[in-house]
Amino acid sequence: MQSFRSRIIIGLIRNRHLFSLKLKPEVIDETFSVEKFRESVDKSSARIKLPKNVSAQKFLFDGINAEWIIPREPQEDKVLLYIHGGGFISGSCLTHRVHVAKFADLCRLKSMVFDYRLAPEYPFPAAVDDCKSAYKWLLTQGYKPENIILGGESAGATLTLSLLLALKDDNIILPKAAFAISPVTDLSCKAKSFEYNAKNDVAPMGSWSVWTNLYIAGSDTKNPLLSPLFGNYEGIPPLYICVGTHEIHYDDCVNVASVAKKYGVDVTLREWENMIHAFPLLSPLFPEAKKALSEICEFVRCHSGRKGGN
Repeated sequence: MQSFRSRIIIGLIRNRHLFSLKLKPEVIDETFSVEKFRESVDKSSARIKLPKNVSAQKFLFDGINAEWIIPREPQEDKVLLYIHGGGFISGSCLTHRVHVAKFADLCRLKSMVFDYRLAPEYPFPAAVDDCKSAYKWLLTQGYKPENIILGGESAGATLTLSLLLALKDDNIILPKAAFAISPVTDLSCKAKSFEYNAKNDVAPMGSWSVWTNLYIAGSDTKNPLLSPLFGNYEGIPPLYICVGTHEIHYDDCVNVASVAKKYGVDVTLREWENMIHAFPLLSPLFPEAKKALSEICEFVRCHSGRKGGN
């Protein structure tokens, strides 16, 4: 049964337009300003501070801004490479360091987040190329593939799957395991859940077509590196996929889990009743988010060789 607290929090998120004195929810169309949206997200993110038990260290690799998010007493020689979400048009170290801190702390892993190039300035395949560069950079720093875990949410979850397929295509040794929270896996956005969950989820109406089209920029949506639903998952490491049943991406997650299983991948598909897009990042605001985050981190700890919690 859904918790009372989650009903309240999700209800507030769904009706956030009322806090701006608007009677109707936002609709994303051709008038949408990417620049203003990024400014708004950055402004909100700048107010949030990291917990005292986690630190951040900025650095550059291949000209890309990045940060280490470091918990107390992290496992030596092991790392989480986290790929942030943001609809392929927004997101950065600034917007996601507090989220990555939750994973770093619970998994006790030094975690890397980075500013991959965003659409519309840099459409597909720029983001995939930057993710590949980040993984290859970790290898040059002495991290062994068996000591690297990949993960991300939303667009970052899509890119997590795309990165696995891209590494496989390039015959680069794959990481130990990966998790994907609420990925869109067919960027044509034709899955039925985009229709039946449109009013259940919290994504702004129309965002899935406007934002993804900025990223697609005329590319073939059947390209597996763009739409990982169409990939060959043979040899891909263990996958953990988390999704809420009220998500527009629900069918995409179920479908890609089915495809990966057919290729022999060890897949864990965790479906959460009545939950919304990328809800584990809302931990600890309500019990379902807290439990989902804990389960994902338990998967990470299992594959990074560390059992138990903090």
